[in-house]
Amino acid sequence: MKILVGIKRVVDHNIRVRPNADGTDVDTSTTKMSINPFDEHAVEEAVRLKEAGIASEIVAVTIGTTQHQDVLRHALAMGADRAILVESDTQLASLATAKVLHALVQQEQPQVVMLGKQAIDDDAAEVGQMLAALWNVSQGTFASKLVFAGEKLTVTREIDAGQETLELTLPAVITADLRLNEPRYLKLPNLMQAKKKPLATLALADLGVDTTSKLKRLSVEEPPARAPGIRVANVQELLEKLRTEARVLS
Repeated sequence: MKILVGIKRVVDHNIRVRPNADGTDVDTSTTKMSINPFDEHAVEEAVRLKEAGIASEIVAVTIGTTQHQDVLRHALAMGADRAILVESDTQLASLATAKVLHALVQQEQPQVVMLGKQAIDDDAAEVGQMLAALWNVSQGTFASKLVFAGEKLTVTREIDAGQETLELTLPAVITADLRLNEPRYLKLPNLMQAKKKPLATLALADLGVDTTSKLKRLSVEEPPARAPGIRVANVQELLEKLRTEARVLS
């Protein structure tokens, strides 16, 4: 079973992002970048499936410039067999990304495509669902547990009311939740070995995909500052303010 894992390069989750000077995007000129955390869980699960003898090959894919090779090397160090960089100078919208992945699916013919449930830069949580629709296959989103049995896949997924269990027929698209696993710590030998693994580069134009965005970003700005709180002398004053100012009590 071949697994295709889509990953994204994002601002490191420990870094606070700020808009650039003209308010058109987030300033990443001097910001630490890393693999999207949810995508790292997707890679980890794929590697565990290979270690268990369920998967035979893992192909990591990302879209971006030459700088984006670092997240592919990260995935290779974790245990992916090879990587593909689809070169693009612009960040693609969710639908365009799904179209690119669909084109790669036609080339690679994987049985499973795994992604993080969302990217922490836009929190859209759309690509996996869109890819499943374009590919016309089943999907298991927000997955916290996977059990493979032949051509069947049982997915336990996180929902607002708790958990839901689905039985899917392969091929399928899976999006990983943080509860799916705990990504491994990368050791230096693994990082060195990753440099020797194959990393192919494809031009976006060669895939024949229309990536024209239907969305236009108007501006990027920080959220308004939170108003300071107030102190009350007693419970009676608190209740009065809840009635008159917050209007949560009648």
